[in-house]
Amino acid sequence: MSLMAQSPNLQAPANAYRPHLSPALMQATPLVVDRALGCRLFDKDGNAYLDFTSGIGVTSTGHCHPRVVEAAQRQVGRLIHGQYGVVMHQPMLDLIDRLGGLMPDGLNAFFFANSGAEAVESAIRLARNYTRRQNIIVFQGSFHGRTFGSAALTTSGARFRSAQSGALPPGVVVAPFPTPFRYGWDQETAERFCIRELDHIFATLTAPADTAAIIVEPVQGEAGYQPGSRAFFAALRERADKHGIVLIADEVQAGVGRTGRFWAGEHFDMQPDIVVFAKGIASGFPLSGIAAREEIMAAALPGSQGGTFSGNVVACAAALATLDVIAEEGLIENAAQRGAQLRAGLEATAARHKAIGDVRGLGLMQASEFVTPDGAPAPHLAKAVLKAALDRNMIILVCGPYGHIVRMIPPLVISADEVQEALDIWNAAVDEALEAQ
Repeated sequence: MSLMAQSPNLQAPANAYRPHLSPALMQATPLVVDRALGCRLFDKDGNAYLDFTSGIGVTSTGHCHPRVVEAAQRQVGRLIHGQYGVVMHQPMLDLIDRLGGLMPDGLNAFFFANSGAEAVESAIRLARNYTRRQNIIVFQGSFHGRTFGSAALTTSGARFRSAQSGALPPGVVVAPFPTPFRYGWDQETAERFCIRELDHIFATLTAPADTAAIIVEPVQGEAGYQPGSRAFFAALRERADKHGIVLIADEVQAGVGRTGRFWAGEHFDMQPDIVVFAKGIASGFPLSGIAAREEIMAAALPGSQGGTFSGNVVACAAALATLDVIAEEGLIENAAQRGAQLRAGLEATAARHKAIGDVRGLGLMQASEFVTPDGAPAPHLAKAVLKAALDRNMIILVCGPYGHIVRMIPPLVISADEVQEALDIWNAAVDEALEAQ
């Protein structure tokens, strides 16, 4: 007789052995989606939802843009998989040429992967190969991925670094990022503090001669859509040049037109040595990569780069179509214009509700931070607003270490009417949720 049969307390529920997703995957909504188009998702009953998540910043040209669909379908009929360590394929070669004209000056060597985390780890390994140093400086609030190596670089939430998963890779040092609202300071004071602390870190935690790279998001994502600043990034560049440290820009969430510039770092005249990209580059197909200075990429150890599905030909074809749509439909300009419209509406809502302590972001990457009367994080308010919005058929997400910041990242094809529709829903949802507290 089995142990389960002997012990009624161990008896499993009748459905315990049904196939199911891991409970560690945190579902933002209960929706089961059947199809999507543009800025709308449709559930299995045909109900339409205004999607202000873009699959967490992925569907840059909207859901199922006809030109992206056609490019992918055409490619599937020609070649589905041409492993680029074995053979080359034209879509990837064309993509290299296209991206080369969009990168910051001097970044002309490329490696392709599948996910943002994979590309981040590739950038870190490359920086260590190039400098022959170990240590990496990241910033408080950073998010660079969930894989074991990238989790060591991530500080946006303790859940990503839990000791229950074991010790993370060593050599990572955390520096402060200029977050004026959290510190209660103005921008200049926050910048001065963070730059001073970075120099202190060089004196106390990782000597410049031991530091391989500084990796930073031009706009922090999971921490709450906090932009950096021109002065801060200039200070990083100065110290990287002085000490021979590689400066890496993680543009995974903020890049590819999201902020009203192709790269978010352009807002700050940022000049990185490596750019990491993913998410919106292929409108939903898994593709990521890094672009580096030629002399840096040349230092990669043989066999240190690769991957079975990296640089997939269908994903590359979708990426080329994505770049065509972004350029020909003026989506970067649209992101700037619609982002300004969205920001103005969010600020107007915040002006009516003291529970919204801060509104920030760039372009179509905007966030509203919910706080209690004494300024503490208020995740219960953010959660209530999300539910009220979903009840009105709009999907939004939270972020921040406490889940108290609501972020909006609609597709770059969003129209003025759709932004206004979203703002009308937002106002009603905020009013309902806060009045119920």
